[in-house]
Amino acid sequence: MPYTPDLVHELNTLIRFDLETSQHGIKVHKTADPAVIAATGRLHAKGILTQVDGGYLTGLGRDAAEHAQAVLTILTSGSGASSQPEAVASA
Repeated sequence: MPYTPDLVHELNTLIRFDLETSQHGIKVHKTADPAVIAATGRLHAKGILTQVDGGYLTGLGRDAAEHAQAVLTILTSGSGASSQPEAVASA
């Protein structure tokens, strides 16, 4: 299953959390982009955020944010190239 635009917005929300501390949350204001507001609501419904407008990460949310941030780091690092043959995905 490929990443949908909704999932990308959720991932982009997760990478905004500072994983160095559990004392910082996020607040998505009602004037934010509607896609961001919707993503935050979906993350709350999935048990990843404590509040519908952001708040803090739950235990599951922390795990998800760690993975999202790790994937972003891997995909954006210049040294991530591998000598492995390129895999071809089938749809």
